[in-house]
Amino acid sequence: MANFKELLPKINSFVFDIDGVLSDGSILVTEKGEQLRTMSTRDGMAITMALKKGYNIAIISGGNSQSVVHRFNYLGITDVFLGVSDKIKVLHQYFSDKNITAENVLYMGDDIPDYYPMKECGVATCPKNAVIEIKEIADYISDKDGGHGCVRDIVEQVMRCNGDWFVPEN
Repeated sequence: MANFKELLPKINSFVFDIDGVLSDGSILVTEKGEQLRTMSTRDGMAITMALKKGYNIAIISGGNSQSVVHRFNYLGITDVFLGVSDKIKVLHQYFSDKNITAENVLYMGDDIPDYYPMKECGVATCPKNAVIEIKEIADYISDKDGGHGCVRDIVEQVMRCNGDWFVPEN
């Protein structure tokens, strides 16, 4: 297995789970049954920067809460797949639709439904608080928990490695 950092120059696409990755996995249920999540604005900033540099970003989740779609649309993410029971099938269709290969994709997941999709991608990553089965197959485990900067951590690393991260003008 190559060193994790050696894999990053090939990455041009990110795939993220929602609960436990972009959110901390907690769900606040309102009296009307709406399921609310909190997400990190720093994760959002990194996603916005990656999209502006031409990286592909997809969200694949078994959850089906439409409220998150507003957040992702605000960030500029158009490839949002919710209520997915077969993440592998959706992942392969995404590869085909975007004309990308698995080795160019970094997947970040945190729990059992992400196990096989992570194994299908060039780089498998997870938050610090992912379940043990996911940590065992991850090429990289962020030092940040889900919903608390793990997405920023990995997006920033890839973009820095590729010379795409913010550089202040003097």
